[in-house]
Amino acid sequence: MIRFFDIILSLLGLILLTPFFIITALCIVFTSRGGVFYAQKRVGQFGKEFTLFKFRTMHKGADKKNLLTVGTRDERINKVGHFLRQYKLDELPQLWNVLKGDMSLVGPRPEVRKYVDLYNDEQKRVLNVRPGITDYASIAYKNENNILAQSENPEKQYVEKIMPEKLQLNLLFIVNQSVKEYFKILFLTVKIIF
Repeated sequence: MIRFFDIILSLLGLILLTPFFIITALCIVFTSRGGVFYAQKRVGQFGKEFTLFKFRTMHKGADKKNLLTVGTRDERINKVGHFLRQYKLDELPQLWNVLKGDMSLVGPRPEVRKYVDLYNDEQKRVLNVRPGITDYASIAYKNENNILAQSENPEKQYVEKIMPEKLQLNLLFIVNQSVKEYFKILFLTVKIIF
Protein backbone atom coordinates (compact mmCIF):
# COMPACT_ATOMS: atom_id res chain seq x y z
CA MET A 1 0.00 0.00 0.00
CA ILE A 2 2.84 2.41 0.85
CA ARG A 3 4.43 1.77 -2.56
CA PHE A 4 1.12 2.76 -4.17
CA PHE A 5 1.14 6.10 -2.30
CA ASP A 6 4.83 6.59 -3.18
CA ILE A 7 4.08 6.23 -6.90
CA ILE A 8 1.01 8.49 -6.88
CA LEU A 9 2.51 11.23 -4.67
CA SER A 10 5.94 11.28 -6.36
CA LEU A 11 4.39 11.41 -9.85
CA LEU A 12 2.02 14.18 -8.75
CA GLY A 13 4.90 16.05 -7.12
CA LEU A 14 7.10 15.82 -10.22
CA ILE A 15 4.27 17.12 -12.43
CA LEU A 16 3.21 19.97 -10.13
CA LEU A 17 6.78 21.03 -9.34
CA THR A 18 7.98 21.16 -12.96
CA PRO A 19 7.85 25.01 -13.08
CA PHE A 20 9.85 25.17 -9.81
CA PHE A 21 12.39 22.66 -11.21
CA ILE A 22 12.88 24.84 -14.30
CA ILE A 23 13.31 28.06 -12.29
CA THR A 24 15.70 26.36 -9.86
CA ALA A 25 17.71 24.86 -12.72
CA LEU A 26 18.10 28.30 -14.34
CA CYS A 27 19.17 29.86 -11.02
CA ILE A 28 21.83 27.17 -10.51
CA VAL A 29 23.13 27.46 -14.09
CA PHE A 30 23.39 31.26 -13.97
CA THR A 31 25.04 31.49 -10.54
CA SER A 32 27.44 28.55 -10.47
CA ARG A 33 29.52 26.50 -12.89
CA GLY A 34 28.53 22.87 -13.33
CA GLY A 35 25.40 20.83 -13.86
CA VAL A 36 21.98 21.33 -12.32
CA PHE A 37 21.83 18.00 -10.52
CA TYR A 38 24.16 16.29 -8.10
CA ALA A 39 24.29 12.50 -8.24
CA GLN A 40 25.84 10.41 -5.49
CA LYS A 41 25.99 6.69 -4.74
CA ARG A 42 24.04 5.79 -1.61
CA VAL A 43 23.28 2.51 0.09
CA GLY A 44 19.68 1.40 -0.22
CA GLN A 45 17.53 -1.54 0.73
CA PHE A 46 19.43 -4.77 1.41
CA GLY A 47 22.74 -2.90 1.04
CA LYS A 48 22.28 -2.34 -2.69
CA GLU A 49 23.78 0.90 -3.99
CA PHE A 50 21.78 3.32 -6.11
CA THR A 51 22.29 6.82 -7.50
CA LEU A 52 20.56 9.51 -5.45
CA PHE A 53 19.71 12.83 -7.12
CA LYS A 54 19.64 16.32 -5.62
CA PHE A 55 19.82 19.84 -6.93
CA ARG A 56 23.49 20.80 -6.94
CA THR A 57 24.10 23.14 -4.00
CA MET A 58 27.91 23.08 -3.95
CA HIS A 59 30.53 24.42 -6.29
CA LYS A 60 31.63 21.88 -8.87
CA GLY A 61 33.86 19.17 -7.38
CA ALA A 62 33.47 20.48 -3.82
CA ASP A 63 32.15 17.15 -2.52
CA LYS A 64 35.59 15.61 -3.04
CA LYS A 65 36.89 17.58 -0.05
CA ASN A 66 34.49 16.22 2.57
CA LEU A 67 31.23 14.24 2.74
CA LEU A 68 29.71 16.29 5.57
CA THR A 69 28.41 19.82 5.19
CA VAL A 70 28.78 22.17 8.12
CA GLY A 71 26.12 24.87 7.98
CA THR A 72 26.56 28.42 6.80
CA ARG A 73 30.32 28.39 7.30
CA ASP A 74 30.74 25.77 4.57
CA GLU A 75 32.37 27.69 1.72
CA ARG A 76 31.67 24.85 -0.72
CA ILE A 77 27.98 25.76 -0.87
CA ASN A 78 26.97 28.12 -3.69
CA LYS A 79 24.59 31.10 -3.35
CA VAL A 80 21.45 29.29 -4.52
CA GLY A 81 22.50 26.25 -2.51
CA HIS A 82 22.16 28.04 0.84
CA PHE A 83 18.51 28.84 0.09
CA LEU A 84 17.74 25.35 -1.25
CA ARG A 85 19.32 23.64 1.75
CA GLN A 86 17.60 25.91 4.28
CA TYR A 87 14.18 24.75 3.07
CA LYS A 88 15.29 21.21 2.06
CA LEU A 89 14.36 22.01 -1.53
CA ASP A 90 17.57 20.44 -2.83
CA GLU A 91 16.01 17.06 -1.95
CA LEU A 92 13.07 17.40 -4.37
CA PRO A 93 14.75 15.61 -7.32
CA GLN A 94 14.63 12.50 -5.13
CA LEU A 95 10.98 12.26 -6.14
CA TRP A 96 12.46 10.62 -9.25
CA ASN A 97 14.24 8.09 -6.99
CA VAL A 98 10.90 7.39 -5.30
CA LEU A 99 9.10 6.91 -8.61
CA LYS A 100 11.84 4.53 -9.79
CA GLY A 101 11.54 2.48 -6.60
CA ASP A 102 15.02 3.18 -5.17
CA MET A 103 13.44 5.15 -2.34
CA SER A 104 10.17 5.82 -0.54
CA LEU A 105 8.86 9.21 0.51
CA VAL A 106 9.21 8.01 4.12
CA GLY A 107 12.02 5.85 5.42
CA PRO A 108 15.56 6.00 6.84
CA ARG A 109 17.76 8.47 4.98
CA PRO A 110 20.21 6.58 2.76
CA GLU A 111 23.87 6.95 3.70
CA VAL A 112 27.08 6.73 1.72
CA ARG A 113 28.99 3.44 2.00
CA LYS A 114 31.66 4.99 4.25
CA TYR A 115 29.17 5.44 7.09
CA VAL A 116 27.11 2.30 6.46
CA ASP A 117 30.29 0.27 6.95
CA LEU A 118 30.35 1.57 10.55
CA TYR A 119 26.87 0.22 11.42
CA ASN A 120 26.62 -2.52 14.03
CA ASP A 121 24.31 -5.51 13.49
CA GLU A 122 21.33 -3.79 15.15
CA GLN A 123 21.79 -0.61 13.09
CA LYS A 124 22.00 -2.64 9.86
CA ARG A 125 18.28 -3.39 10.31
CA VAL A 126 17.60 -0.02 8.66
CA LEU A 127 18.80 -1.62 5.41
CA ASN A 128 15.84 -4.02 5.48
CA VAL A 129 13.48 -1.28 4.32
CA ARG A 130 13.46 1.10 1.40
CA PRO A 131 15.27 4.36 2.30
CA GLY A 132 13.27 7.57 2.25
CA ILE A 133 13.36 11.30 1.66
CA THR A 134 12.16 12.01 5.20
CA ASP A 135 11.79 10.24 8.54
CA TYR A 136 11.75 10.96 12.27
CA ALA A 137 15.54 11.44 12.22
CA SER A 138 15.28 14.07 9.46
CA ILE A 139 12.70 15.93 11.51
CA ALA A 140 14.66 15.69 14.78
CA TYR A 141 17.89 16.75 13.06
CA LYS A 142 16.49 19.37 10.70
CA ASN A 143 19.38 21.66 11.77
CA GLU A 144 22.07 18.98 11.55
CA ASN A 145 24.37 21.11 9.39
CA ASN A 146 24.26 23.94 11.93
CA ILE A 147 24.97 21.53 14.79
CA LEU A 148 28.01 20.23 12.91
CA ALA A 149 29.11 23.80 12.16
CA GLN A 150 29.50 24.43 15.90
CA SER A 151 31.59 21.32 16.45
CA GLU A 152 35.38 21.34 16.57
CA ASN A 153 35.39 17.92 14.91
CA PRO A 154 32.20 17.53 12.80
CA GLU A 155 33.15 14.10 11.48
CA LYS A 156 33.68 12.69 14.98
CA GLN A 157 30.46 14.24 16.30
CA TYR A 158 28.49 12.84 13.37
CA VAL A 159 29.86 9.29 13.71
CA GLU A 160 29.82 9.08 17.51
CA LYS A 161 26.67 11.03 18.42
CA ILE A 162 24.39 12.09 15.57
CA MET A 163 24.48 8.97 13.39
CA PRO A 164 23.68 6.53 16.26
CA GLU A 165 20.80 8.73 17.46
CA LYS A 166 19.40 9.00 13.94
CA LEU A 167 19.62 5.24 13.49
CA GLN A 168 17.69 4.72 16.74
CA LEU A 169 14.91 6.94 15.36
CA ASN A 170 15.02 5.00 12.08
CA LEU A 171 14.54 1.73 13.95
CA LEU A 172 11.56 3.26 15.78
CA PHE A 173 9.90 3.94 12.41
CA ILE A 174 10.65 0.43 11.15
CA VAL A 175 8.99 -1.17 14.18
CA ASN A 176 5.89 1.07 13.83
CA GLN A 177 5.75 1.14 10.04
CA SER A 178 2.20 1.75 8.76
CA VAL A 179 0.24 3.95 6.38
CA LYS A 180 -0.78 6.08 9.39
CA GLU A 181 2.90 6.64 10.38
CA TYR A 182 3.77 7.33 6.73
CA PHE A 183 1.30 10.21 6.49
CA LYS A 184 2.11 11.44 9.99
CA ILE A 185 5.79 11.83 9.04
CA LEU A 186 4.90 13.50 5.73
CA PHE A 187 2.67 15.97 7.59
CA LEU A 188 5.34 16.74 10.21
CA THR A 189 7.94 17.26 7.47
CA VAL A 190 5.75 19.72 5.54
CA LYS A 191 4.89 21.52 8.79
CA ILE A 192 8.61 21.97 9.65
CA ILE A 193 9.50 23.25 6.17
CA PHE A 194 6.73 25.86 6.14
